[in-house]
Amino acid sequence: MKYLAAAVLSLLPALASAHCVAQNVRINGAEQGQLVGIRTPTSNNPILNVNDANIACNSGFSSPVSSKVLDVKAGDKIGVKWGHVIGGAQFANDADNPIAKSHKGPTLFYLAKVDNAASAQGAGQKWFKVAEDGLQGTTWGVDRMIAAGGWVDFTLPSCVAPGQYLLRAEIIALHSASKQGMAQFYMGCAQINVVSGGSNTGSNTVSFPGAYSASDPGILVSIYDAKGQPTGNGNYKIPGPAVLQC
Repeated sequence: MKYLAAAVLSLLPALASAHCVAQNVRINGAEQGQLVGIRTPTSNNPILNVNDANIACNSGFSSPVSSKVLDVKAGDKIGVKWGHVIGGAQFANDADNPIAKSHKGPTLFYLAKVDNAASAQGAGQKWFKVAEDGLQGTTWGVDRMIAAGGWVDFTLPSCVAPGQYLLRAEIIALHSASKQGMAQFYMGCAQINVVSGGSNTGSNTVSFPGAYSASDPGILVSIYDAKGQPTGNGNYKIPGPAVLQC
């Protein structure tokens, strides 16, 4: 058993390059264009420290950073696309596009009300969660993202008030999360303008950094057994606040 566990752990460095990056937005199925209306980092590396100053929207963005603010309506279906590198596959038949299948975990979306979505900084905002997809049976949100070709979609709650927002898309990869500080956080922030909706500008808000603790049960968790098989942890708790309810 010790040998098997060591063998599994020995694979982890090889998987370390199987990262991803958020790079496209679609609204009711209409793709807005690569790097349009979304701040996409040039590096596909994850953030490991929950207290990293860049955990809100990432850093090192592709130049020039898109100034486009995308018009949406409350009730619209909004999607963000992930890829192994900018453009998708790193090479032909890239098995790690959009992300390695081992990198199981939840997908999440947050909003922060801002005055100007094109220029607002992610740090210091009040974020509220609008969607999450964790473990259903033995299938994770990341599994569903991979099956959808990198896309994760959600319906913008009908009660969200008009105005400009940063939309934070996030993946938390848990393949190494049995050790503190080894969960992998991937995020990208889209720039949206809600042109019609309700009156809710956010409740149960959190800050990034500050929303997560390295010891949260949804961040410090073992999802693989000693043979490298998913445990299907049915009690998995997605980190962060509850999703906004209208």
